[in-house]
Amino acid sequence: MLIAHLPAGYIVGRAFGARRGAVIAAALAGSALPDFDMIWFWFIDNGAIHHHRYWVHVPGFWAGVAVVLLPVVRLVAPAFWWPAVAFFASLLVHAVVDSIGGGIMWLWPFDHRLYSLVEVPAAHGHWIASFMLHWTFMLELGVIGVAGWLWLKR
Repeated sequence: MLIAHLPAGYIVGRAFGARRGAVIAAALAGSALPDFDMIWFWFIDNGAIHHHRYWVHVPGFWAGVAVVLLPVVRLVAPAFWWPAVAFFASLLVHAVVDSIGGGIMWLWPFDHRLYSLVEVPAAHGHWIASFMLHWTFMLELGVIGVAGWLWLKR
């Protein structure tokens, strides 16, 4: 996905019953965090490795972090329990929506292949145009529409 990660995070936060505050902020942060790897991708790696291969896009990595951190948060800082759960849920949703046309290493560390629902062909001069003119972009617009409706409904 190109533009629907933050709206998807908002939907996750609202699914937890939040309208504003720490849960929404954590859900938005979790939904956007994996794509901060684009800084490394463009400025350090010069696009040499697909950014979905970086650790921030690997669900198995985040599952391990969640298994360690969530019990600690529950015991040490219970007020942050729901924001922490919303954060990790949004990380998962990020991976799910990236799996539509972008590919995610769902079976890491056992398999390093990128799995996606569909392949978006390089049918246009620029990869962004190929994604925006593919039918899967309608799903992004749908996510944005749902998030907008939820925001207006609040």
